[in-house]
Amino acid sequence: MRHTAILALLLVVSCAKPSFYHGPKSDHFNGRRFFNTDGEQGTGGDENRSLPQLLEGKVIDRHRIWPASVPVTPRVPPRQVQGETMLVTWIGHSSVLVQTQGLNILIDPVWADRDSPVKGVGPLRVRAPGVRYADLPHIDLVLISHDHYDHMDEHLLRHLWRRDRPLIVTGLGNDTRLASWGIPSQARDWGGSVAIRPGIAVILDRAHHWSARSTDDKNMTLWTGFTITLPGGNIYYAGDTGPGDMKWAIEAAKRGPVRFAILPIGAIHASGTISGNHIGPAQAVQAFQQLHAGRALGVHWGTFELTDEPIDLPPNLLRQSLAAAHIPPDRFRVLEAGGQWSIPPLAPSSSSLAPR
Repeated sequence: MRHTAILALLLVVSCAKPSFYHGPKSDHFNGRRFFNTDGEQGTGGDENRSLPQLLEGKVIDRHRIWPASVPVTPRVPPRQVQGETMLVTWIGHSSVLVQTQGLNILIDPVWADRDSPVKGVGPLRVRAPGVRYADLPHIDLVLISHDHYDHMDEHLLRHLWRRDRPLIVTGLGNDTRLASWGIPSQARDWGGSVAIRPGIAVILDRAHHWSARSTDDKNMTLWTGFTITLPGGNIYYAGDTGPGDMKWAIEAAKRGPVRFAILPIGAIHASGTISGNHIGPAQAVQAFQQLHAGRALGVHWGTFELTDEPIDLPPNLLRQSLAAAHIPPDRFRVLEAGGQWSIPPLAPSSSSLAPR
């Protein structure tokens, strides 16, 4: 059975058609592939593992050190949240629903049971989505940071597009892939923006990562973070990012005061080494300080067993890192799947903290 699964996965990845972006060369695009500007091209992650190692991680169904499941009580979000009130719901992994200004914003939505291109194999989801798909309100805006399976869920996106016709914003090249699924989107380079309405826009921010959905399309689409400019303070989402030069948060802070940040804290121990593609809790706390953010949510943990770390290690390390930095734990939280958080307004002095 296991060999059959491996052959099936090989067939899928070898037959997959890569998505291409055609455009001028830049400091992070060589005419065919994207790369990180700070010189380090990802250490300790999947792209540096051999094909047998990669397949081993993707096709083994058993949980090595995680529980088979974690109880989840699904939440039914309100249909809308008006004005500067901001309500955040953690769906699981990096999927977050943010409701504010009458907008329902869904970030890296993944409802899939597995992080895998092949049905029936690959890491199983141990936390069910914190909101059932049928209970999702009408979605106005979707942000997709990159094309990895734990961030881009083809099945979910097809259903969501048919149901709601949301505006989808993503990095260069991903629009070609989405279009092949019948889904239109707006793709931009780092620094590019998409206007939502007066005073509200999505800006794409630099991240330190990589991309691929098969064996022949590595780094042909752009990975990205996002800033959503909003009255009352911005939302910042780092996407998947390693530390790199640790200046990406500083760059994002220059876009204005950050009311709420979404920062990854997990999947840092890949095959016994520290991944250069994902920040851990200590670096997330450093980014939180660089952003001068009012509040932050830790994501990218506790849903798919992607690495060798225990399921509760990221939140435990986050608590330690916050204590070491003398940051109150209620400012940088983790939630259970389905957990909600009403984000308070920025303090009046917060705007003076943002770098100019």
